[in-house]
Amino acid sequence: MKPEWSCLKDVKIIDVSQLLPGPHATSLLLQLGADVIKVEQPGIGDTSRQLGPAVFAQFNRGKQSIALDLKSAEGRSAFLGLVRDADAVVEGFRPGVMQRLGLGYDTLAAVNPAIVLCSISGFGQTGPYADHAGHDLNYLALAGYWSVPVQVADKVSRPRARVSDYAASGYAALSLAVAIMSARQNGHGQHLDVSIHDAILSWTAHGAWAARGYEDRPHESPTVMPDNDIFETRDGRHLAMGILENKFWLNLCDALGAAFPALLDTRFSSRAGRQQHKPEVNGLLTGIFLTRTLAEWTDAFAALDLPFSPSLSAQELFADPHVQARGMIRALPGEQAITLGFPVKFSLGLPASDDHVPALGEHGAP
Repeated sequence: MKPEWSCLKDVKIIDVSQLLPGPHATSLLLQLGADVIKVEQPGIGDTSRQLGPAVFAQFNRGKQSIALDLKSAEGRSAFLGLVRDADAVVEGFRPGVMQRLGLGYDTLAAVNPAIVLCSISGFGQTGPYADHAGHDLNYLALAGYWSVPVQVADKVSRPRARVSDYAASGYAALSLAVAIMSARQNGHGQHLDVSIHDAILSWTAHGAWAARGYEDRPHESPTVMPDNDIFETRDGRHLAMGILENKFWLNLCDALGAAFPALLDTRFSSRAGRQQHKPEVNGLLTGIFLTRTLAEWTDAFAALDLPFSPSLSAQELFADPHVQARGMIRALPGEQAITLGFPVKFSLGLPASDDHVPALGEHGAP
């Protein structure tokens, strides 16, 4: 049942996107009550189907699947039939593809003036990079993700999640909700140009701006904080110490000052002082945390007001009591897979999760 309060309970979205950004954006709106019809190429489907059933299921549970050949007159006609009764279309082709298919925004709007077309592409519909190929790592590199130093001993390391793709999908979902609400109020749709590069640039630009001029001495950048870092423990595990406010440094000194008196050096008693002695402070903490195992540090800090966290293994993550208490993750029986809830708790509730993964073309053609 969809809660009666949900403003998306009668929203219909056509999803012709593939892989992560578009399908994730529409899956978020589906969790908020929208109906999503996934239009896929006959015989092939979403490219993520070729990466394994769990990959496809991750972003496409609960959607309907219709197989249409958009290069054929029959497929285009059927697609426009769907558009007549829809609120939005989400596509992830390179710029110009929808127009070449005869399904550009003007064509869709002629059929349904209130339609919202959301185009998600690597670099947007305009600009010198608009036609360039790219994936998550490319957008991160060109958005200056690695231009922002954050550690005294900094290095380029590949992110463990597709950061720019998720940034874009979040902006796309938010913009779609707003544009659909607007279209329902005034009867006029619009074309949303979502650039994955723009999305991640909105996250990286401030840090890169602050780091300008420090390329030859990166540890002096204000973005580098010697006590806000990841440290290795004696058993080869890692912990995160997120000290930013000075009170947490003082708490750390109270807890460890007797055993490690170098922490009590008055040069380090203020945040400004620690920023002036970054290599020394970072080296001191590195040496301290190497003296005990991760479990020992976890026990030592358990009762203290410190921004300390063990770096969890995959097994530890799913056994973590807070993760379990929040109920975000639910294992699916027999599939060796999980499904995730919407990451915001609504006091009035959200629609029940639909775990069905549609087969390619399961819901036929209109």
